[in-house]
Amino acid sequence: MAKSTTVTDTPSADITPNEPAKPSALNAAAGPAKWLDDRLAIGFLGKPILRKVFPDHWSFMLGEIALYSFIVLLLTGIFLTIWFKPSMAEIEYEGSYQLMQGIMMSEAYASTLDLSFDIRGGLLVRQIHHWGAILFVASIMFHMLRVFFTGAYRKPREVNWLIGVGLFALATVEGFAGYSLPDDLLSGTGLRFVDGLVRSIPLIGTWAEFFIFGGEFPGNIVVARLYMVHILLVPGILLALIAAHVGLVFYQKHTHYAGPGRTNNNVVGMPMFPQFAAKAGGLFFVVFGVLVLMGGLMQINPVWKYGPYNPSQVTAGSQPDWYMGWLEGAIRIVPPLESHIGSTTWTWSVFLPGVGLMTALFVVLGAWPFIESWITGDKSEHHIAMRPYQAPTRTALGVAAMTVYGLFWIAGGNDIIATTFHLNLNGITYFLRIAVFVGPIIAFIITKRICLAMLRRDRERVLHGGESGIIERSPDGGYSEAHEPISADEAWTLTQDSPVKAVEAGEEVDANGVPTGRKVSKLRAAMARWYEGYHPEQLTAEEIEAAHSHHDDHAVEAGHDTEELEGDKPKALQH
Repeated sequence: MAKSTTVTDTPSADITPNEPAKPSALNAAAGPAKWLDDRLAIGFLGKPILRKVFPDHWSFMLGEIALYSFIVLLLTGIFLTIWFKPSMAEIEYEGSYQLMQGIMMSEAYASTLDLSFDIRGGLLVRQIHHWGAILFVASIMFHMLRVFFTGAYRKPREVNWLIGVGLFALATVEGFAGYSLPDDLLSGTGLRFVDGLVRSIPLIGTWAEFFIFGGEFPGNIVVARLYMVHILLVPGILLALIAAHVGLVFYQKHTHYAGPGRTNNNVVGMPMFPQFAAKAGGLFFVVFGVLVLMGGLMQINPVWKYGPYNPSQVTAGSQPDWYMGWLEGAIRIVPPLESHIGSTTWTWSVFLPGVGLMTALFVVLGAWPFIESWITGDKSEHHIAMRPYQAPTRTALGVAAMTVYGLFWIAGGNDIIATTFHLNLNGITYFLRIAVFVGPIIAFIITKRICLAMLRRDRERVLHGGESGIIERSPDGGYSEAHEPISADEAWTLTQDSPVKAVEAGEEVDANGVPTGRKVSKLRAAMARWYEGYHPEQLTAEEIEAAHSHHDDHAVEAGHDTEELEGDKPKALQH
């Protein structure tokens, strides 16, 4: 057997006393590292960070994709900032794009054309930046969906969930401000849409419009203001929130999925250095490379096709970036509704689906961890991420919300759908008006039934084993499939979920059954029954042992060795 390698401070026998060892790169770096460590204690501070354990699961990479796309946005944004001119002053275009020669346009639009045609690599960087913005918002959204469906927002991570909601909201604002800067006809149409949202705010709408645009729309300062918001204000806040978000992940430790040896008191995975650092570094270059390929091969936002913004014109078939499409779709399908109170006009058909719906989205997202905790009475810490079907009602609510979002998103392109598939535009609108109410209900019912069926499947699999694929015929001529015990690791994973605790009306009790002095209302008890309703009870060790013994009896009758069966028992189920 080979002996383990040992490291000592004894000089090598191959080096003579009179011949000094040749310096290496590590030896050269040792001096500065020691100098810094003596003054800043980087070794003491860095060790817990470098040995921080991260779970190894692909879904945890969604948040990293958001971080890496943000880094790409910062790098490409610096390049674009050098040549972009955030001015709405009109000039005559004299650049290399022949079709625009002699046309009056803003300096912002002219500099965008220069970036696209006259600055070496400008068009590539522009498109990388735009695709990076889309990926940034998309990865944040999918990351939040992963956190929501796995219950990773529960105690003690409520604050980090709120930070994530803030990041999602700011990413949306940042994206809108970015694609409004070129001052082309498409971005100007989007600004006109936002101007309508602002003016629909009761009582203060007109004042808010004058404040934002410096007068009546479009004014002559909005691009400069959006530029400062886009390159300074929102990125600064995003950097601070990202730092806080990552810092809380380090402090609170990462969640991990259920499995053998995984509990609320540990994290199973790979250390930060060197394994996770190498993996994360590779993912960064993959994200960067994919964005470069998209920027070089997939055209996006060809502003030269739209022309400079003119308030009297609207781009035919104009569509916003996907993350704003759902909001426009909501406004398109809401029937006209206005109220005249005194000398004011309240345009509900714009304010409610626009300002009201966006506000409701972020308020509900932020309040959800606290709403769920209040309904279920769950105050314990959770460090194990749930499988989505373990919380049927929560998952069904999430799918219902996604259905509403998708239908609004479809409505945002109802004109494109009508012209592409030769359908009636009004018919599409009427259908979507009904579908946004009926669709979520159907999605909720179907999703919850699927989740409950999967829970019962897990219960049956633990109690009766898995299908063996062997069909047996009984003496009376019937056919059945024999089952075989599942492995202890799989049984542990399938039974490692939080027990469901019923919340009853009356005095509330804590986890130990001690009264807390607080009252549980009948409304809260009814909501808890609905939220946890039909959820199969958690299996006990006694039930599992009884089912396994029953299986052993049948196996003995079939002639199997009892000692062999005893060795296959899932002892890990006694947790």
